[in-house]
Amino acid sequence: MSLRRLLCAAASRRPAPVRCRRGSPLHTAPAACSDRSAPVFSRALAFGDRIALVDQHGRHTYKDLYHHSLRLSRELCRLLGCAGGDLQEERVSFMCSNDVSYVVAQWASWMSGGVAVPLYRKHPQAELEYVIRDSRSAVVLAGQEYVELLGPVVGRLGVPLLPLPPTVYGAAAEAPGEWRVPEQNWRDRGAMIIYTSGTTGRPKGVLSTHHNIRAMVTGLVHKWAWTKDDVILHSLPLHHVHGVVNKLLCPLWVGATCVMLPEFSAELVWEKLLSSEAPRINVFMAVPTIYAKLMDYYDTHFTQPHVQDFVRAVCEEKIRLMVSGSAALPLPVLEKWQRVTGHTLLERYGMTEIGMALSNPLTTARTPGSVGTPLPGVEVRIVSENPKKEGYPYVLHAEGNEKETKVTPGFTEKEGELLVRGPSLFREYWDKPEETRNAFTCDGWFKTGASWPRTPCPLSCCWWKRSHGTRWGRSTREISSGSSTRVTRVPRGQAPIRRDPLSPLLRPHSHTHTERSSLCCRLLGGSPQRPAARPRAAGLQAKFSKVCAKTSMCRAVCPGAPGGTACRVQKSCLCVHSRVSPTLWAVHVASPGDL
Repeated sequence: MSLRRLLCAAASRRPAPVRCRRGSPLHTAPAACSDRSAPVFSRALAFGDRIALVDQHGRHTYKDLYHHSLRLSRELCRLLGCAGGDLQEERVSFMCSNDVSYVVAQWASWMSGGVAVPLYRKHPQAELEYVIRDSRSAVVLAGQEYVELLGPVVGRLGVPLLPLPPTVYGAAAEAPGEWRVPEQNWRDRGAMIIYTSGTTGRPKGVLSTHHNIRAMVTGLVHKWAWTKDDVILHSLPLHHVHGVVNKLLCPLWVGATCVMLPEFSAELVWEKLLSSEAPRINVFMAVPTIYAKLMDYYDTHFTQPHVQDFVRAVCEEKIRLMVSGSAALPLPVLEKWQRVTGHTLLERYGMTEIGMALSNPLTTARTPGSVGTPLPGVEVRIVSENPKKEGYPYVLHAEGNEKETKVTPGFTEKEGELLVRGPSLFREYWDKPEETRNAFTCDGWFKTGASWPRTPCPLSCCWWKRSHGTRWGRSTREISSGSSTRVTRVPRGQAPIRRDPLSPLLRPHSHTHTERSSLCCRLLGGSPQRPAARPRAAGLQAKFSKVCAKTSMCRAVCPGAPGGTACRVQKSCLCVHSRVSPTLWAVHVASPGDL
């Protein structure tokens, strides 16, 4: 049913309640392999004829995915002359659309014993060539629509190109004879390389093992109560953790259904969210810019009160979980989405190197701007550099896990750097041993902001409340992601400006960011140590949202920034994410009246 017809129907009736069973038990199936770190495909046959994917080509069962992948795995091994069926962690780059071909290429890479290296179709050829060359890929898989794009790239590199056969887009695949997945110890084998955004140089390949991915998936499955009855709408790119792990591997792990869109369309997303056709969407995850675009579409097309009532009723009754991540969620976006749908978006924190580390609770109250508690198996610390320069390299402020938090006396609300440890941590930066060593402390904790300046950001409003009174939180409104956005902030101790604070934002300027430069902006004034500055920052953010109401993106030069550093500001968001911005953390102890 089209969105227009759906909204016309809303004028005459309200949707029948569809209650979400938030407390339903987790439905799982035994893995086909006894190895506790076996990949997701090892569970596919246990789900058999259940619908795994719905895309523009049709519906695909778990059995279809398994047999298509096994057949492609055989072709891979034949092409590379691997008679034993084990590529021994050879890299397999692949470019596919957001449909069944992506899963088949990924699973076939794993079934063959290879390391999957996803390529993004919108990246320029120079970047695609860099990834294929840097990963030393043995072969490149390509969906039918990308063979022409990748042909010149692989030709220059001398890497074989294997187009996916048209049969992968169909259903009812048959098992490929006697070909089977070899018995392997999956735990420490490389599984996937995802390239991070380069901040001080070229992008680095983050190599995760099958055990790492298993830990990422099972932690989220437990935290967000995934079941085989869930249906998620997928509209994100598939070359980062958010799209690959959170939105694809998690549902496939439990036997759920993933409805995949070729690319994001506000109209199509609303149509899918509001549709009563099976399978009915009950889980949605996106980045803040997508939520902003959905609300722009809402403001333009859903103007009648009865239509707005219909939208809210469907979202409240039908959808059990809505998640925002990969970038900071502006408070105006969160509040408006709550008014429109009745949902308080669940925020979480993660990085390519660690997967998801922190998540808000599924059923209890969520604090705006919070990034939540550690996921199962994840340990976190807040530390600062040891000023004595002797003995231990850092001072411990606080440490915690899923069950408890311990704060060093005298360090409540003191900011520091976040360290993470757990089974989801990546194995290495591909072919970069020195960078890998430098990313960890001497005692094995990953430094989430290893090379970031420790300059506080005034937008310090990300706190999470626990029932026993301790709160973890970020002191910045940012999550590391993306390569072309920069954060606005104020150097420690700088006095507030007296002139119109919005004037710098009204002057366009070309992007002249110098790598590793210390970004600064005199826009807001104040600091996290001055609570009086926070309402002012919030007020400026609201005012700036109105200034940029008619533009999707603007650029502004910040006076006082070294080298005329330009800051890029998203619509309705004064502070945007950046891998070169500081990530300072703190623990607050709430009084009983705050809880």
